[in-house]
Amino acid sequence: MALVIRYSIFAAIATLANILSQSVAAGIYRGRYELYFSMLAGTLIGLIVKYVLDKKYIFYYTTGNLVADGQKFILYSLMGVLTTFVFWGTELSFDFIFASKSMRYTGAAIGLCVGYWLKYQLDKRFVFAGVS
Repeated sequence: MALVIRYSIFAAIATLANILSQSVAAGIYRGRYELYFSMLAGTLIGLIVKYVLDKKYIFYYTTGNLVADGQKFILYSLMGVLTTFVFWGTELSFDFIFASKSMRYTGAAIGLCVGYWLKYQLDKRFVFAGVS
């Protein structure tokens, strides 16, 4: 149960980092592709935050060097491609249906919750298999 609580807290932290990054990015660029620019910025920041937290506090994984850590990060990122489509699809759907920034972020949060659950399953089996 402690793992579920820890993972949920870290998912909430990464979600907050993602949505705040989206908000900042939308303030920086207000052009035609603002939505996509902000989603990409949020995804990158959220990915980095979540990787560090998962690696250290969920799977207790340590690397011997920067190359090994980089390889693990690439594999972690690749496992996130499917979950990113879940997150982006939900956020874009909410944006399209409700045409509201607050509802768009609500969709992002819902998509991230579903995506993080799926991401944990993939990471446990393929990225950090046998580690924790």
